[in-house]
Amino acid sequence: MHVRVVSMPCWKLFEAQSQSYRDEVLPPDVLARMSIEAAATLGWERWIGNRGFAYGIDHFGTSAPAAAIAKAYGFTPDHIAQVAQEHFATVPR
Repeated sequence: MHVRVVSMPCWKLFEAQSQSYRDEVLPPDVLARMSIEAAATLGWERWIGNRGFAYGIDHFGTSAPAAAIAKAYGFTPDHIAQVAQEHFATVPR
């Protein structure tokens, strides 16, 4: 599977770019999109589309060392790759 990773630290700055630039970064014909956010998934649907998958934590209140939280909630490279492969096995690219 070919994978492209895009870092989008600020939606507002990305929105301010030209449509051609945004299409270059997030090609419109690529439907298999996944957001990974160690916070709420709210709002990511704009960038991942209706076939995309938002991976995140939609609740508050967990307290522990960052590495322990990352492992507990599946924010590890291996787990994220597994989730993506399982989700996109049936989604057209």
